Amino acid sequence: MRVAIAGAGGIAFAAAALLIENGHDPILWSPSGQRTKDLAAGQALTTTGAVSGTYRPKVASSASGLVSGADAVLIALPAYGHRTVMDAIAPHVTDDQVVIISSHASFGALYLSKKLAELGTKAPIVAWGTTVTTGRQKSGTEVHVSTVRSKVDMATVPLSASERGLAMCRALFGDRFNEKDDLLAIALSNLNPQNHMGIALCNLTRMERGETWGQHQNVTTAVGRLFEALDEERLNIAHSFGLSVRTVREHYHFSYGVPMGPVGDMAQVLAERGGGPTGPATLDTRYVTEDAPFGLLPTVLLGKLTQTPATLHEAGLNVFSALYGRDFREENDLLPELGLESLSKSDLQRLAREGWRGTA
Repeated sequence: MRVAIAGAGGIAFAAAALLIENGHDPILWSPSGQRTKDLAAGQALTTTGAVSGTYRPKVASSASGLVSGADAVLIALPAYGHRTVMDAIAPHVTDDQVVIISSHASFGALYLSKKLAELGTKAPIVAWGTTVTTGRQKSGTEVHVSTVRSKVDMATVPLSASERGLAMCRALFGDRFNEKDDLLAIALSNLNPQNHMGIALCNLTRMERGETWGQHQNVTTAVGRLFEALDEERLNIAHSFGLSVRTVREHYHFSYGVPMGPVGDMAQVLAERGGGPTGPATLDTRYVTEDAPFGLLPTVLLGKLTQTPATLHEAGLNVFSALYGRDFREENDLLPELGLESLSKSDLQRLAREGWRGTA
């Protein structure tokens, strides 16, 4: 199948390689054109690690060229680029396509649902709780793929299209998907914001000094305790919606195949295996610039909506804003369009199941 990939970073490149391995035909698009210029010039994509080889994905020069003729559209770039990409592709999406968000953040699926509804388009939107692959881009043609996850949570908007959404994900990436109750469950299944908060806050000077350091190695016992305290807040919010979501310990177990235990211990098992990711070597990292406004903030707002405080999440958001000298609350360009703070709990639950056209 032809798969349009909006994005050209490590996750997009790894997805393209994996899709080619699975017999599909991916095409990449970088909104700026900069990240795909080497591939467009004829250079091959080289991957190492969990997906290893040399590949030649196609490159699109425009949003229309990307989406036209595709069976599925995969949005694979940081959340601060989601609105720009969604605005660009929405006019070209058709009812017979499936749009996949890898991974979902800040109710981007509802933003896209609203855009498509305004255009009269009924394409289902699949939201993943995390990415299928993890990795780091090394250059304009190279990416190291650390992991291909064995389990990925997903939900489809609207729920009535769930069978179609699941079938597409499995056809493209294999039998690794676990359907959740609805989009709210996915919003509360993405552990990256809380985990990245713990990693970044507790290793900030390493990042600022540009040091090379092992990420798993530095999720120590104390950092692991912070992960689990943040996790308790997230789980309490999910419970207030009547949802069951995976714990951070289960995430480590199913994603990386390590024995269950305290997060710090599980991380050290991964460190001992070797070959894990290095931590960010700059303050300009999506662990903060993406996850603070598009991950921590939505969790804080969901906590307020359900009267289930996310005290540590809010503290992290405030501390990051102080450290960076910028207000990360003001950098989310998706939530203002949805009016999340003015929605009732029941309104949000209905949107999460039916999508925007369900409220028309």
